[in-house]
Amino acid sequence: MLLRTVLRTSAATRALPFLVGFVLVALGDDLTAWVTPAYGLSAAGHATFALPFVCAACAAAGAWEAGRLHRGRVFDHSPVRSPLTITAPVLLPVAVMGALGMAAALGSTALAGSTASGVPQPGVLAVWAGLLVANTLVGSIVGRVLASVLAVPLALISSFVLNAYPASFDEFWLRHLVGGGLSDCCSVDQVLDERAVLSALAFSGAVSAAAVLVIRRRGAPIALATGLAVTAGGIGLAAHLAQDLGPTPVLARPASALVCDGERPRICLWPELGGARSGAVREEARRVVTTLASGGVPVPGVLTMAAQPGPGEAKFGIPTTARAADVMPGVVGGLVPRVPACALHGDSYPAGVAAGPVTAWLTAKAAPGSAPHPAGGRFGEADVALAEQVLRLPPEAQLNWYQRNAEAMRRCDAPPALTPPAPAAPAALADGGDR
Repeated sequence: MLLRTVLRTSAATRALPFLVGFVLVALGDDLTAWVTPAYGLSAAGHATFALPFVCAACAAAGAWEAGRLHRGRVFDHSPVRSPLTITAPVLLPVAVMGALGMAAALGSTALAGSTASGVPQPGVLAVWAGLLVANTLVGSIVGRVLASVLAVPLALISSFVLNAYPASFDEFWLRHLVGGGLSDCCSVDQVLDERAVLSALAFSGAVSAAAVLVIRRRGAPIALATGLAVTAGGIGLAAHLAQDLGPTPVLARPASALVCDGERPRICLWPELGGARSGAVREEARRVVTTLASGGVPVPGVLTMAAQPGPGEAKFGIPTTARAADVMPGVVGGLVPRVPACALHGDSYPAGVAAGPVTAWLTAKAAPGSAPHPAGGRFGEADVALAEQVLRLPPEAQLNWYQRNAEAMRRCDAPPALTPPAPAAPAALADGGDR
């Protein structure tokens, strides 16, 4: 059959505009809401949210096309070509429809993230391709077995359920079989765990191989048994690869990708935050560090955007779209001790209440000007009031207050010391004044 004839008569050609419209209009907000700006991997990962919908469309279209071959009794006339050779060109437009549907999703997320760099992520694209092919092939088998009036809605609904619902299961490995964890990937300091990609490829590859065998052997009993065995083996391998993965299959991004510059402080930024923005961020960060150091606040020699700062480094938590106004909160946030592991595991954490006033005090110390004060509107009234009391103390007393509370915040068994000591009375008043 001529290619133009296949394209003209395929259900995929007619369904493509509706699929692309559905992806862009109905899924647009969900696709673009949490994309990390300027990070191509994030754009590719969040585009995976559309995959269950596109896979369902491919399964339904594959069922329809296979049903047409079955109704035409194409395989009952002892054709010279094998059933697989006849089926493949008919299903090719269906797979292309799925690819264009995912391309629309990727274009939407890339546009939202204002990035074209690094968008074609090979691992993510491989997961998409494997699952689109697997759903198309399985849908065609359903279309060969059942009447189209049953096969198409059954393929559509069952494909969507099997691809979308594992993401809600407590058994995390199930979601990785169908790429369910990719849609939450990734913040700029994360990369995709390759085990999630391999798991999805093992599953989709086994399903596709089993479907090809069944189509080629026209559903012979031995082909069905072999296909089930191959599918079971693929599920077992995929489960083994994904057994230790959490709900989101990510790893810390290698620190070797950071672009570092300067000394005391040495500032390390991800390459996505480049150009003129990078220079402005570095300049403002050095100003903030200089201001804090002049007030006696100890500042590490390295500010880094890495997920896990090393010894002598502080986390520089700024977005990839950072402006000068974002730099001071990023530097200050790195000086506030992180919540310790014991508190994350459920232990009592009495020093947690110190985070607000300590951050307000650091923000005031980092602010330009000779009369620092906490930024209004960013902290609670009680935190601001407490920070203002501390700011009235002598510099040495202020640093002691900060260091005591910072040390308590690193532990679960130490209470904070938030109440500042009363300022010392002037000597004349202490002696009773003039006599």
